Amino acid sequence: MSLTQVRPSPPAPPRHSASAGKAKLWWHRFDTRTVPYFLIAPFFVLFGIFGLFPLIYNAVVSLRHWRLDDPDKTGWAGTENFARLFSDEDFWNALFNTFGIFILSTVPQLLLALIIANLLNHKLRANTFWRVAVLLPYVTPVAASTLLFAMFFQTDSGMANWFLSLVGFGEETPLNWRAEKWSSWIAIATMVNWKWIGYNALLYLSAMQAIPRDVYEAAAVDGAGPQRQLWQITVPMIQPVVIFTVVLSTIGGLQLFNEPMLFDENPALASGGSDHQWQTIAQLIYRVGWRDGNLGYAAAMSWALFLIILVVAGINALLTRRLGGGR
Repeated sequence: MSLTQVRPSPPAPPRHSASAGKAKLWWHRFDTRTVPYFLIAPFFVLFGIFGLFPLIYNAVVSLRHWRLDDPDKTGWAGTENFARLFSDEDFWNALFNTFGIFILSTVPQLLLALIIANLLNHKLRANTFWRVAVLLPYVTPVAASTLLFAMFFQTDSGMANWFLSLVGFGEETPLNWRAEKWSSWIAIATMVNWKWIGYNALLYLSAMQAIPRDVYEAAAVDGAGPQRQLWQITVPMIQPVVIFTVVLSTIGGLQLFNEPMLFDENPALASGGSDHQWQTIAQLIYRVGWRDGNLGYAAAMSWALFLIILVVAGINALLTRRLGGGR
């Protein structure tokens, strides 16, 4: 007679361990799937309150008659404010001034920033000092630097005319930098270039530091000089940063406000000179909205500027990509 050995069944897991496992699994899913949304939610909440809502509200205002000096004149205007832009000489004059200053500031600014970054990318004595020095204009308050430049371009006592007199220009009649379009554009563009060249140079320098040195050594062996290395190796390899600076400079250049505003001897008028010779679109929007009290028309101008910036920034990015050999 054989005895059957009966193995004892394993003990059942305690109920508390099963519930702990489910809680741990739930917490893991919550931590990986839900918590990231809570972490980024404050940005979208703040953007919705201070960014998206003003944008939508501004669009509504642009379609209405809204005057601070005549509260009774209200109601929907439809596209009337936008249609008025096509026949407004002040708007086209401000647009012309904006593009003129934008070209004089952006093109030299990015080219000089690229050259300075290329110099800083080489081994120099006191390299850290030079890198910090080029950033000092950027950290200088706009109001302080612009007021200094306004005195620099004074007609009678400005240092700009003193430098010109050293080369025999304007000895008898000092140049009035605020009198003509071309002179005021140059003065304002100089302020913008002085402030932003160092910032863009450091952006280019950070991208250049990521390029392997072997690439330059191989190019030098093939007989490529420093200039050829810059334009055929460095610029194509830092093309994403170049596109970023072009788009950023386009947005900032077409929204130019502080420098032309403080360059005026009477900034409160926001007139951009006696004959509006350097009045930008941003200045005109401020003048129409808060001095003339026509908020509806000012909102329409701001939306027109927004669309212009989108188009110009897209064209500049596309041209930069094509010129750099990108697809």
